[in-house]
Amino acid sequence: MRIAIAEDSALLRAGLVELLAGRGHDVVAAAGTADELFLALETAQPDVVILDNRMPPTHTSEGIRAALTLRATRPEIGVLLLSQYVETRYATQLFAGQPRGTGYLLKDRVADVRSFLDALERIRAGETVLDPEVVRQLMGVSKAAGLGSLTPREHDVLDLMAQGRTNAGICAELFLSAGAVEKHITSIFSKLDLAPAAGDHRRVLAVLQYLQAASPGVA
Repeated sequence: MRIAIAEDSALLRAGLVELLAGRGHDVVAAAGTADELFLALETAQPDVVILDNRMPPTHTSEGIRAALTLRATRPEIGVLLLSQYVETRYATQLFAGQPRGTGYLLKDRVADVRSFLDALERIRAGETVLDPEVVRQLMGVSKAAGLGSLTPREHDVLDLMAQGRTNAGICAELFLSAGAVEKHITSIFSKLDLAPAAGDHRRVLAVLQYLQAASPGVA
């Protein structure tokens, strides 16, 4: 896999390069700012771009702005946004529209090398990846707005749906049959008054839009 990195911490940037190269991936660019990344992308052709959410010059929203620009101008490139803290506003921005090949993870997840590399592969394959902690916080503040009607198992299924897991992935994680997962999903959409869609990406977007609407005060 060809990967580009935009991370202002030289130590973390070097660590990511070493980690990815050591696993056989080709790091085609390693930049310290969004501007440097876009300059590199004039010639580099990555499959996935890894972006730090906060970079120079203001260390506020450079990463999310760069990610949204990439999604609009280079939709063939997968985007993984890394954040030090849970910032649900940025998660919902990132997954708005068509979130194919898009991911949002906390930086702590990089330490779990297997899960981190799996997330990159899933993003390259066009799946969506959302950090479980972001999902938990969104769901936690939204229970009073409608999620309270879900059973504990439906909560488990919805949690994995919002993370971007396919039906097969949910089956494997929860040790359920395909029919049981489909039944739970049908019930979830019915209880949340959400029409189920054909694609996994539309399904994740529907869940995120509901959660955002249910918790407008979350930032």
